[in-house]
Amino acid sequence: MKRFLAALATASGLALAAFPAVAQDEVVLQLKWVTQGQFAGYYVAKDKGFYEEAGLDVEIKPGGPDIAPPQVIAGGGADVIVEWMPAALAARERGVPLVNIAQPFKTSGMMLTCRKETGITGPEDFKGKTLGVWFFGNEYPFLSWMSQLGIPTEGGPDGVTVIKQGFNVDPLLQKQADCISTMTYNEYWQVIDAGIPEDELVVFKYADQGVATMEDGLYVLEEDLQDPAFVDKMARFVAASMKGWEYARENPDEAAEIVLENDETGAQTEKHQKRMVREINKLTEGSDGTLAMEDYERTVETLLKGGSDPVITKEPEGATTSAVTDKMKQM
Repeated sequence: MKRFLAALATASGLALAAFPAVAQDEVVLQLKWVTQGQFAGYYVAKDKGFYEEAGLDVEIKPGGPDIAPPQVIAGGGADVIVEWMPAALAARERGVPLVNIAQPFKTSGMMLTCRKETGITGPEDFKGKTLGVWFFGNEYPFLSWMSQLGIPTEGGPDGVTVIKQGFNVDPLLQKQADCISTMTYNEYWQVIDAGIPEDELVVFKYADQGVATMEDGLYVLEEDLQDPAFVDKMARFVAASMKGWEYARENPDEAAEIVLENDETGAQTEKHQKRMVREINKLTEGSDGTLAMEDYERTVETLLKGGSDPVITKEPEGATTSAVTDKMKQM
């Protein structure tokens, strides 16, 4: 029996030697924010083995209030990041050569949500009001919008007072602000869940105001794109990620469960994540991962209209590439 087992082990070893394990290419993805439905497609792609099928070993790094994705990738902590285009273009102008390689989000989910009791019915009513705004790169669309409206952001009766909003809805609940920044898939529903009915709110979607900028794109460093092997790796990564997003649209509840399984903080709830995934699916609908140049040009135009303090001071060069998505479509 021992001789039989030894022979079996030897045969197995020979078999394994004859078919060595294929090494997978490693990819580190830095998210813009914490683990939540906003990033469901990536978690689904990993959970369902889409990355593995593409020959990739993907590490997904959650973000947070003290994590700036452009700084992470500039410091070598990631291969690819999820970032909003305004922040990415601003970082590029400051010397971090970010390039958009894919755009899973087709539509903006950014809004200003106001209490109706403030008397705000249109953007012209913002004057003299206090508005909550996210910073850390998220303020750029807001500042461009105010500049286009001709409304100063330094306070006063003809301007707005800006408070740096934390990543919660407390300023609106506690009436510290007349309006706050919200996303269609997250903070807006936190306001509703806190007990303020929808009919007591006034919402201004950036998309409806003509100042929507692109969100949650995939960015890499320009120098890395000089390596054909890196372009190939990113093409496989984007293809598998878009497969994950497609699966999330077809199976939103399961996608939310996968997100929850990856939330090491335990801070997310099933109700909120299922709702978030459904709202996120509206933003990825219609995208195959390719950045539409008209969307890019609209974003650049919006950011350049910043008056004396524009988000970017000149039209970017080399800030996007179709090399990755073109290769992806050839696979």
